[in-house]
Amino acid sequence: MNKPAAGIAVCRRGGATAALQSLTMMFQLQHMPMVTSQYWNIVYSRAEGEAALDTEGIQTMRALGRNMAFLLKRIHSSSPIQYPERELWDPMHFIR
Repeated sequence: MNKPAAGIAVCRRGGATAALQSLTMMFQLQHMPMVTSQYWNIVYSRAEGEAALDTEGIQTMRALGRNMAFLLKRIHSSSPIQYPERELWDPMHFIR
């Protein structure tokens, strides 16, 4: 209880949002603050190593990591708030 949590889904194409929603439901039942990112915590990949090519997904994971670190530091600190660095959102366009 009360431990920060974040769900992450990696998939080939469809179903990622449903999987992510299912993952986060347990956090809500256990009084766990959910750490968010700039978009849904999803990375798309078909084969091993391909996830690194999803630039938007990787940027989302970096933002999630910064937000998780920020929240953990704030929970265990009494110092003034220093908000995490934010990258400009760089959406990936699949239709070219």
